[in-house]
Amino acid sequence: MRILLATDAWEPQVNGVVRTLTRITAELREMGDQVEVISPDQFPTFPLPTYPEIKLAMGAYEKAQERFKSFEPEAIHIATEGPIGLAARRICLEWKLPFTTSYHTRFPEYVSARLPLPLAAGYAYMRWFHKPSGRLMVATPTLMEELGRHGFRNLSQWSRGVDTELFHPRAAGEADVFAGLPRPIFLNVGRVAVEKNIEAFVSLDVPGAKVVVGDGPQREELAAKYPDVVFAGAKFGGELAAYFAGADVFVFPSLTDTFGLVLLEAMACGAPVAAFSAPGPIDLIPGSGAGVLAPGQSRGLREAALACLELDRGAVRAFAEQFSWRACAEEFRRNLQPYPEPEKSRFWRRLRRLTRLRRGPRRAEETSAFSPP
Repeated sequence: MRILLATDAWEPQVNGVVRTLTRITAELREMGDQVEVISPDQFPTFPLPTYPEIKLAMGAYEKAQERFKSFEPEAIHIATEGPIGLAARRICLEWKLPFTTSYHTRFPEYVSARLPLPLAAGYAYMRWFHKPSGRLMVATPTLMEELGRHGFRNLSQWSRGVDTELFHPRAAGEADVFAGLPRPIFLNVGRVAVEKNIEAFVSLDVPGAKVVVGDGPQREELAAKYPDVVFAGAKFGGELAAYFAGADVFVFPSLTDTFGLVLLEAMACGAPVAAFSAPGPIDLIPGSGAGVLAPGQSRGLREAALACLELDRGAVRAFAEQFSWRACAEEFRRNLQPYPEPEKSRFWRRLRRLTRLRRGPRRAEETSAFSPP
């Protein structure tokens, strides 16, 4: 299948959305699909306010049109709600092309945490963006129920995967990245920002050491306020996996994630997860033997973290092994809405003919001749 993916989140950004999209793209290609990606690195960009590492594309519409024409996709997926997503959405609506979308980020909550805007305004925008989608892919059943209550429709589940070769338990003889720190090690990995609720972790009264891996706008503030916490900065690849594998407990305080890919990465390394009862953790942890949920969304995280010390790390790893990127890619592919035959071939044939006419001397006369089906 010829699949076009439009996304505002792509490398060199480092987050769960990018890891998911890049990995399923690779899996789809290995399965024999052709995947064309429209991403910010192909455009002039400007930094997103308060998120300077996230670059937003400028002037995406016309160039995206050309990519649609040259690739002639059979299925179109719009992954994000930024400038590239908006451009792809506009093209699909103008040309009457079916498409799917996905809900990766709690945009309303993130905006509300940083700006004086009500949640209702953010959800109104998200409903407007996703309404024409033939299928809105969502990571967990809990989030599907929540979005349904907010008026979203055409919801389908699309779970996540983990690289169990990269993320694995620490073998005998491997270096301990936490050497010199008192045990047990309580770890958090992610963006150090207000919407991630990191302070709920670094303020915990637990024995041993607390370590935060990641960077973000709140790092300096929290490092000054909590000098007993180790802020190790951003880590990648095998070094990141070593931090997961060396930790005794992974603590995930976020209340605003749609899944939390780091949960599976920690579990794949044998580190049990302590988390609040929020979408993502509440869908993975109960009955898994791989973590402990706090009893509420604002308390009990300390007790959950201490309880994780009693869990079997082998059972934690075994649970994570159930999640593969191939299964994730196959589920994504099943959720797509391909342009049906013979409409697909007829549409792209007519568009190619129109493009040739526009390049010739009769451009003005023929421009109005095209009427998308």
